[in-house]
Amino acid sequence: MINKLVDKIKKQNAPIVVGLDPMMKYIPQQVQKAAFDQFGETLEGAAEAIWQYNKEIIDHIYDIVPAVKPQIAMYEQFGIEGIKAFKKTVDYCHEKDMVVIGDVKRGDIGSTSEAYAVAHLGKVTVGNTKISAFDEDFATVNPYLGSDGINPFLKVCQEEKKGIFILVKTSNPSSGEFQDQLIDGRPLYERVGEKVAEWGAQCMGDDYSYVGAVVGATYPEMGKVLRKVMPKAYILVPGYGAQGGTGKDLVPFFNEDGLGAIVNSSRGIIAAYAKEEYAKFGAEHFGEAARQASLDMIADINGAIGR
Repeated sequence: MINKLVDKIKKQNAPIVVGLDPMMKYIPQQVQKAAFDQFGETLEGAAEAIWQYNKEIIDHIYDIVPAVKPQIAMYEQFGIEGIKAFKKTVDYCHEKDMVVIGDVKRGDIGSTSEAYAVAHLGKVTVGNTKISAFDEDFATVNPYLGSDGINPFLKVCQEEKKGIFILVKTSNPSSGEFQDQLIDGRPLYERVGEKVAEWGAQCMGDDYSYVGAVVGATYPEMGKVLRKVMPKAYILVPGYGAQGGTGKDLVPFFNEDGLGAIVNSSRGIIAAYAKEEYAKFGAEHFGEAARQASLDMIADINGAIGR
């Protein structure tokens, strides 16, 4: 799947991923009203609003954006109905030939880690049948439990030719409380980066590993170091736009050929209609606003990295 992701990035000349992280406050009133008229102000109504919101955005970006990253917590808060909307979103993105990065941040050990890996990337055995459950192409994984938590994901990645993005240096302000702590004079995130490179050597695609890394756009100097530590790892870069990252901040995350990283924007795209620069579209054309914001983001990043 890493080969497909790289090929789509090249074909569309778009090293970006759109985070499908719907919150009710982002969903235009006309979408909410239609869903509530049908299902009431219920969890089912909320899930329907989320689904229709996602579908409209996907319909406007699938031909210019290679990948999406739905954050599962935004769906889980609406219970079973929200999870159904998550699955419908994943399936619809696949229908549009988009790569799906499940932002699930799983991390455990033993049979629990194996179950997480099977649920999101593999196939579960039901009698004599193997069935894909969520069926994302990639999943985000927390490495805090060490190899015991990662190895079950590596096994599924090898079997299914899918991938993971391991949290290395996250974009949030307090990430340094643990990630920047020195161990024998070197920060923990560098140690984790080395393990990512080690794990990734077991699961190689044509040019890059199935094992990627999450490194926040808000820390470009650290990104420069980690790019060298993990030469074969694709880097998923959150923190663009709403969290302060800009195109020029992202140059260290890429290789000289303009590959090696994919940059995420969530509310900067899906709620673009609410931003002043896209207000002309109005809430009724939120999908068009998302498309324009995606085009602007692509231009910003490509301009910075010289593509």
